[in-house]
Amino acid sequence: MKDFFYGIQDLFVDVLFAPFDYLRELELTSWFTANTLSWFFMLIGFVAFMYWMMQLAKYNANNEEDKSVTAHSYL
Repeated sequence: MKDFFYGIQDLFVDVLFAPFDYLRELELTSWFTANTLSWFFMLIGFVAFMYWMMQLAKYNANNEEDKSVTAHSYL
C-alpha cells in the first residue's frame, strides 16, 4: 500500500507539477513570463464577469422582475 501512495506522489511531483517548476525557474529572468498562468486565469475571470454582467443587463432590460417593496412575502 505504501508503494501506491509513493506512486501518486511521483505522478504529481514529477509529472503534473513539472510545468510549475519551469515557471518558478523563469521567475528569476522575467516576472511577466513566470506569471503567465495567473494572467491567463485573470483573463478568464474577467471575460466571465463581463459575460455575466451583459446577461444581467439583458434580463433587466426586459422589465420582467417585480421590483416593488412587497414583491416577496418575507418583506
